[in-house]
Amino acid sequence: MEATVAVLRLPGVNCEIETARACAVAGLRPEIVRWNDAEAKLESFDAFVLPGGFSFQDRVRAGVVAANEPVLEIVVEQAEAGKPVLGICNGAQVLVECGLVPGMVPGAVEVALAPNAEPGYECRWVFSAPSPIGASPFVRGLAREGPIPMPVAHAEGRFVSGDASLFTALHHAGQLAFRYVSHDGEATGDHNPNGAELDTAGMVNCSGNVLALMPHPERSAWLRQVPTWLPGSWGRKRREAAGRPELLDAPGPGMAVFRALARAAMERREG
Repeated sequence: MEATVAVLRLPGVNCEIETARACAVAGLRPEIVRWNDAEAKLESFDAFVLPGGFSFQDRVRAGVVAANEPVLEIVVEQAEAGKPVLGICNGAQVLVECGLVPGMVPGAVEVALAPNAEPGYECRWVFSAPSPIGASPFVRGLAREGPIPMPVAHAEGRFVSGDASLFTALHHAGQLAFRYVSHDGEATGDHNPNGAELDTAGMVNCSGNVLALMPHPERSAWLRQVPTWLPGSWGRKRREAAGRPELLDAPGPGMAVFRALARAAMERREG
């Protein structure tokens, strides 16, 4: 039986439908759930996704209003019970603001997703390398696949901290789950779209079951979404598939993130 996933519809999010579709293809049974649905209903799911968009119009700062909604108390409780949680872009901002990620001090807001180093909305394709260290189910086995191309689309996506040593500690703990790199895996600041510390694109909590990811995997979940000009193996696959619908509808690079979520949900369910 498929594991179930709640795709949380907060006021202002706009990526829930395509996120649910990607979850279904990855092997999950998704349901789009409103932020004010009954608590008992939410507790019944095996996993949770907070999709991208502009929850509560990003008033005050991105994600902070949603993070203080009662529904997030339920998500926190379920995450602490071991259920996998994925936050994408605005969803990542919510997970940071409610203290789930990085979670070294439970409930504390330890990092920020600050405005981009170059002010303005950044919307472009990037490559993110899964961490080869750490035990998070979100990156387990992904490093051998190489950098994953996904688009970013945000104005406040820069992982930062007032503690200069924190990101080094998170890196050594395996909590910097995804880092911006070139298409061939080179780690240089030239490929960092927002100035995040240590090129951080995604971060997990201490237990590894909660991922805050700034790039959008649902926007590269199918090969047809990959641009033909993209360098590397995925761009080559996309060019080779031109005019062949049966190939264009094949899974794209971002599907790896949803498959990791599905594996984590099933492992916990069976476990």
